Amino acid sequence: MDSVTEEEKSEDYLFKIVLVGDSAVGKSNLLARFARDEFYPNSKSTIGVEFQTQKMDINGKEVKAQIWDTAGQERFRAVTSAYYRGAVGALLVYDISRRQTFDSIGRWLNELHTHCDMNVVTILVGNKTDLKDAREVSTAEGRALAEAQGLFFMETSALDSSNVAAAFETVVKEIYNILSRKVMVSQDLKTSSSIGSGKTVVLQAEDKQEAEADAEAAPKQQGGCC
Repeated sequence: MDSVTEEEKSEDYLFKIVLVGDSAVGKSNLLARFARDEFYPNSKSTIGVEFQTQKMDINGKEVKAQIWDTAGQERFRAVTSAYYRGAVGALLVYDISRRQTFDSIGRWLNELHTHCDMNVVTILVGNKTDLKDAREVSTAEGRALAEAQGLFFMETSALDSSNVAAAFETVVKEIYNILSRKVMVSQDLKTSSSIGSGKTVVLQAEDKQEAEADAEAAPKQQGGCC
């Protein structure tokens, strides 16, 4: 058992997470605050592909969250399938001071499910709680929508950092927990030769059937989308 524990500690886990939602809801600032503890009050729409890789420690394991920003494509409702490819987690963001961004959540959720596995770990994020005097969407409304859709829910402020780290960590920890349960279920199918030193475990969902087949053949290397 000790040798397995040492080998498992040497492995990395890489999870792709996407930020989706209407333009100007604060997606880029959420990422900047989480990854670099920065905030840009006059930031312009993201142009070009942008992602940050953030390391986290979960139960003694190093987990890397590769977080993708929509690169401004959401302004044209043209977020490509390549953006979603391989994503196993998502932050679905709206602005609590702009109801129209909340009303768009259903469309973004449909798009997410069109391009990703239906079970992609998703948290609904009501951003900009610092604008409490301009609030147009109540906390109760956000929570009710999340419960109806089976999503996690949290309100955040990229400006004052409220719940930003917690929102990202909620998604990453749930993905990790799902992968861990899959590994435990398949433990009896493993052989010592299937566990290597320094492997990167990438949880992806490019093709659901292929991912499921890979999960049965080598669950430690390819977990399928959760």
